Amino acid sequence: MLGGAQAAGFGLIGLRLFDLQVRDAHRYAPLAEDNRINLQVLPPKRGRILDAFGRVIADNDDVFRVTITPSLARDVGAILRRVGHIVPLTDDEIAGIVTRTRKKNRNLPTIIASDLSFEQVAKLNLHAPSLPGIKTDLIWRRRYRDGAALSHVVGFVGSVEHFGIDDDAVIRIPDFRVGKSGAELGFDADLRGTGGTLKSEVDARGRIVRELEKVDPVTGRDVTLTIDSELQRRVVERMQGERRASAVLLDIATGHIVVMASVPGFDPTNIAGGISESDWATLLGSGDEPLLNRAISGLYAPGSTFVVVTALAALDAGVVSLDERIVCNGRYEYGGQIYRCSNSAGHGSITLHDAIRSSCEVFFYAMSLRLGIGRIAGAARAMGMGAVSDIGLSEAKPGVVPDPDWKRGNLYAGWLGGETLLTGIGQGYVQATPLQLAVVAARLASGRAVAPVLRKPAVPEAGSGAFAELAFQAAHFETVRRAMTAAVNDAGGSAAKAKLAEGKPLVAGKTGVSDTSAWSGESTATRMAWPKRSHALFIGYEPADAPRYAIATVIEHGGDGEAAAALASDILALATDRVSDERRRSGGDSGNVPGVGAGRDEAG
Repeated sequence: MLGGAQAAGFGLIGLRLFDLQVRDAHRYAPLAEDNRINLQVLPPKRGRILDAFGRVIADNDDVFRVTITPSLARDVGAILRRVGHIVPLTDDEIAGIVTRTRKKNRNLPTIIASDLSFEQVAKLNLHAPSLPGIKTDLIWRRRYRDGAALSHVVGFVGSVEHFGIDDDAVIRIPDFRVGKSGAELGFDADLRGTGGTLKSEVDARGRIVRELEKVDPVTGRDVTLTIDSELQRRVVERMQGERRASAVLLDIATGHIVVMASVPGFDPTNIAGGISESDWATLLGSGDEPLLNRAISGLYAPGSTFVVVTALAALDAGVVSLDERIVCNGRYEYGGQIYRCSNSAGHGSITLHDAIRSSCEVFFYAMSLRLGIGRIAGAARAMGMGAVSDIGLSEAKPGVVPDPDWKRGNLYAGWLGGETLLTGIGQGYVQATPLQLAVVAARLASGRAVAPVLRKPAVPEAGSGAFAELAFQAAHFETVRRAMTAAVNDAGGSAAKAKLAEGKPLVAGKTGVSDTSAWSGESTATRMAWPKRSHALFIGYEPADAPRYAIATVIEHGGDGEAAAALASDILALATDRVSDERRRSGGDSGNVPGVGAGRDEAG
């Protein structure tokens, strides 16, 4: 009976083994294989960011780090204390690492320390048998070559804060960095690369027995920008005298952004390498907003820089002739309200040319009433305002070109006649970024729909060439250009500070003031407290007779347009000298110098 019972028991065991190993083999074999195989995602190196001349402005440093995988370590705390004999770790640091391991998947590694020396790595690998779950590896850390000078253009990388179900598996790698702002964010898909995989055989304790298969990661693609990093650095150095300012320099023929500067800036290396909470809070809480890229995110009323748009619309609509004169006595009355001119004594009897040259608001109050808000808004949009320029940076803002529909949709109120007057001189609700103002200058200079470009294509696109012509008459463009040239170069011109030194190309431009408080009828320059001063603006291009560069400068609380005009003059002088330097270095070949050869004939 006992023998029969034993035989029956072994028979049942044998039958179950048959089920497991033969009949259900198709089910359990893959599970056993998965339990034996460990699949690890390998991080790719991030692509480089280059400037227009191929100079590296962002690349990677290789650094050693050590991690611990909790599922492979029996006692995380004990293992960390052993590691502490090689890599100094305080009790608080060990406690913090243990806490982090408990908050995440035990099969995912947790970083213990980075920036290890080669000697530390060698010792950790030597003691590997007694340190289960510990692994050393070589990772990349982002390096930025130009510090604050290119901080807003290049941006910075940072850790992934939230994961989505469909996210790339590579971003789940501990301390993997992705783009957070600037070009790092805008072109992250190309810069990130493709992760690799490593299949390893592990034993019952989770220790790696051998590597089975390895697919190397693919390094991200390099991204080449249109920025001239050397010129940008010089421009930012010049702007250090300003508390808050921005400048954009465009190559008119191609739309390439040669300079896009914003001060104050920040050092992206400090953020990419891991910034403390207190330092990050200081950056975020700074009243001067160093993280803000004012060139594309700063919104300003364009002031009198906008009257060139109003003038172009008036000429195109036929509501003004070149010889018509309007008397300016320093004020304009409409609807029982007084609208003042920048010259409280008045400009006297002036033409359109004189009004642009002398910056007479009264003349353009009259033009605005004749045009109506619809025509003004249409001209502004045609000149590049009111829409985000697709340059790859998500921080770019569209600005505001107001009209009755906009006001009803945003302020739930009807349009008032006086608001047309204010819009016509660039005040009221109208807002633009410095990049948009530079585009306005480029379109005025060329007569074409110049569109800004930040990333140079690896291969020139088929059919790329001159931009489409704008729907304004060439003669009307020329009228506004002559007035802008006079504003800079004529005696008494309102933008005389933009004039270059003797022997340099002529500059054409227009100053503006963006009111930040109620109109006082007085100059808002240096005698007012800094926060109460108006913003100073300038738009222009040079050379006036064969435009190559378009420029826009904004100095927050700069007081008057002269400050912005002086900044523009210095930047254009730097650009002109830079072209001469590169010509000499290249033996007279200007083909690789941004902006060279981009005269009005080539731009259309």
